[in-house]
Amino acid sequence: MDSTAIQKNTDENLDVTDVIYKYLPFWPLIAFLLVLGVIAALLYLRYTIPIYQVAGTILVKDERKGINNNDILESLDMFGQKKIVENEIEVLHSRTLVKEVVNNLMLYAPVTEEGKLKKVSAYIKSPVKIEAKNSERIIDHEKAYFTYDRQRKIVKLNSKYYRINEWLDFEGDTIRFVINPKYASLKQNQVLFFTLSTLKITTLNLIDRIDISASSKQSTVINFRIKDEVPERGEDILNELVKVYKKASVADKNTLASNTLAFVEERLRYVVGELDSVETAIEHFRTDKGIIDISAQGRMFLESIETNDAKVNEINMQLAVLDQVEKYVAGVDKNAGIVPSTLGLSDAVLGQLLQSLYELQNRYESLRNATGENHPILVSLRTQIAKTKPEILENIRNHRKNLTAGRNNLNTNSQRYNSVLTGIPTKERELLSISRQKAIKDNIYSFLLQKREETALSYASAVADSRIVDPAESGTKPISPRRNLVFFIFVAGALAIGVIIIYIRELFNRNILFRREIEKMISWPVVGEISYEPGDKTIVTTNQERNIVSEQFRHLRASLAFLGINEEHKKILITSSISGEGKSFVAVNLANTLALTNKKVVLLEADLRKPKLSPVLGIKKGETGITNFLIGKADIKAILKKTDVNNNLFFIPSGPVPPNPSELILNERMSALINQLEMEFDYLIIDTAPLAPVIDAQILSKLCDTTLYIIRHGYTPKVHIKRLEEENKIKGLKNVAIIFNGLKGRGFGKYGYGYGYGYGYGYGEQEKGNH
Repeated sequence: MDSTAIQKNTDENLDVTDVIYKYLPFWPLIAFLLVLGVIAALLYLRYTIPIYQVAGTILVKDERKGINNNDILESLDMFGQKKIVENEIEVLHSRTLVKEVVNNLMLYAPVTEEGKLKKVSAYIKSPVKIEAKNSERIIDHEKAYFTYDRQRKIVKLNSKYYRINEWLDFEGDTIRFVINPKYASLKQNQVLFFTLSTLKITTLNLIDRIDISASSKQSTVINFRIKDEVPERGEDILNELVKVYKKASVADKNTLASNTLAFVEERLRYVVGELDSVETAIEHFRTDKGIIDISAQGRMFLESIETNDAKVNEINMQLAVLDQVEKYVAGVDKNAGIVPSTLGLSDAVLGQLLQSLYELQNRYESLRNATGENHPILVSLRTQIAKTKPEILENIRNHRKNLTAGRNNLNTNSQRYNSVLTGIPTKERELLSISRQKAIKDNIYSFLLQKREETALSYASAVADSRIVDPAESGTKPISPRRNLVFFIFVAGALAIGVIIIYIRELFNRNILFRREIEKMISWPVVGEISYEPGDKTIVTTNQERNIVSEQFRHLRASLAFLGINEEHKKILITSSISGEGKSFVAVNLANTLALTNKKVVLLEADLRKPKLSPVLGIKKGETGITNFLIGKADIKAILKKTDVNNNLFFIPSGPVPPNPSELILNERMSALINQLEMEFDYLIIDTAPLAPVIDAQILSKLCDTTLYIIRHGYTPKVHIKRLEEENKIKGLKNVAIIFNGLKGRGFGKYGYGYGYGYGYGYGEQEKGNH
């Protein structure tokens, strides 16, 4: 792994650790919010009504996808219609079918159980249901509370008592109470009420809740689903929908079969009358004329004539059927009517065209109840109907032309045979003519009887063009609310609220809080971090002190080598952005820490405007000091003071506050003072004024080997740090390093976590300690 990847992984680890230490100190707040989140989740689950998913599947015949019956079923199902899955989905979703479901299950009058904090459906808990006499005229009604006496089987409504199945007037509607077959149990003191909704609104709401779709593009299986708070009600709705769908499908097929059966019965009655007339005529003729047999020659010609006449009669019947079919096709509109039978016609194409026309009209009528007039499927069906009619009429004209030509040919043959029979006795010819008519009528009668039985069998065996694969059934567990998901959302929400509160609190803080903020704003190294030391005690680095702050100053002492501080480079300048950041505190403790190593250290109070070190070291303000030396009224021996803190620590106070500190510091005597002290001492620590208001630190930094810049946690404004490095190109501080001072614990308990990057530190104000 190369160095770039190592650095990237290190940065990522630091980011994760930074996030952990940033929010961990506020764990009591986060824990409190998490407890609230868990309680809120429990309350939500307690008072939220669970929703169950109910699903089922049906299989339909689709003429495009190869679902066919075997030959036996096809012979029985003369009037079966193959379906298109997309059309059947629209039919299942139609208002007509769903309205029938609402009526059958009485969903327009739901009964509800009223609890203390929530209301739940009493679909299986109510002992009664409410039925409207005319559901189409229902008016919306608000809650109507009622009670049920199981002993007497009466219902109390509006202080009146009503028996089961007794019709009553209820605010403009006629209703009655009926026994609920789904009734499970009635709790004590159960409060029940019902409401009435218009059939239209209830139907539309139910349509929106039912989801119907094909299982795949290549499948003829239709899935139907519904979400309901009562799984038994969802199952009843879907099963009832399939029931009324299959009932409507069978009704369509039976309508066609009954129309055909009526046509055959009508023809049978006509043929029976003619047959009776012919048989009576034969009986009278034989009695009156005394005819017993026909000669062989006459029989041969008469059989030929009989055959021709039978064909002519068959053609006439076919022409009559064609006339009825043409009249039906020419006068039919988009609505399906009674389709005339094509019995006796040998043209299979005509039968297929008529069947296709009827199916198109039937589909159009079914879909018109579920969709608008301009729906693409309806437009397509109207186009197909308009295209099919001319084809049927053209087929009829061609067929009539052929039948007429055949009939003319048969008549010509019959006339030729009749001329041959002129020699046959008239009586015998008349008998044969009557017998011939009887044979023709017998054949027609037998044919019609056969077709009537076939139609009746098909009518009796009519089944829907679909079957149930899986009846509607609900899942064992609710799909909403999901317990684990609810707990996750509420807990995550509580955690997010805690994080947002902490983030916003620190986002609007204008002061430096984290070492990482310093490192993002400037590239100067951070060589030390000093924790906050509460109280009035300023010098915390002695031989007896072994606290965290004293150890941090010892680490800082070791870090000076990193800045090039040694026997030859020993001059250290300490400054900050503004007053109160603890530069004097750092200066005196760093000087004492160096003195503890048996090195001679001198501490210069170079902040001539607001000196703070003199009182700490027991020196009175205004005593002879640097100011006196710079104006030539004192020498080094007069201003150099030995401290009581450490025998190796010496101190030069600032002296009286001059009117022109910056000009005095520019005096050559300041450079001479520092040079002379450099020869006598191992370390020079210079505490100077803040950088932001005056330029004293810029002047003195040129005379020193390194500059320690103090930034106080929670106190130093970010605005002073953002442009510090850029401005330093002009101000010219020398060999700058950062000391992060006054680090405090964050959050509850004020815990601090680690010192390498200041993790866990929070807000600080200017207060006693580290000043």
